[in-house]
Amino acid sequence: MSHDVDDHNPCLTCGACCVTFRVSFYWAEAEERGLPPALTEPLQRWFACMAGTNQPQPRCVALQGDIGVAVACGVYAQRPTPCREVEAGDEKCQRARARHGLPPLATGSS
Repeated sequence: MSHDVDDHNPCLTCGACCVTFRVSFYWAEAEERGLPPALTEPLQRWFACMAGTNQPQPRCVALQGDIGVAVACGVYAQRPTPCREVEAGDEKCQRARARHGLPPLATGSS
C-alpha cells in the first residue's frame, strides 16, 4: 500500500489489500525491518506473516482505520516486502478492491 503525503493517494482511502491477502515473508525480514514481534506470527520454519493476515477473513493488525474510508499502516516504514510490492491500480490492488466492493482504480494511479 502506497503512503505518499499526497492527499489524492487512493491507498489512504482504501486498505483493501490489508484485509485480503496473507502477508508472508522470510522470518528474518521482520527483525531486519524492526517489526515488533507482537505484529508477526510464525507460519513455517523459515516463514512468518503479519499477524491477522493468516485468517479466513484476513485483517493486518497494523492496519488502522476503516476500509474504503480512511486508512493508514501503523508500521509503514517497517512493512515487509509483500506490502511494498503491491501498487495502487495493479492486479492485486484491483482484486482486493473488487472483493470489498470498491470501484476499480484507473490504470496508472499512484
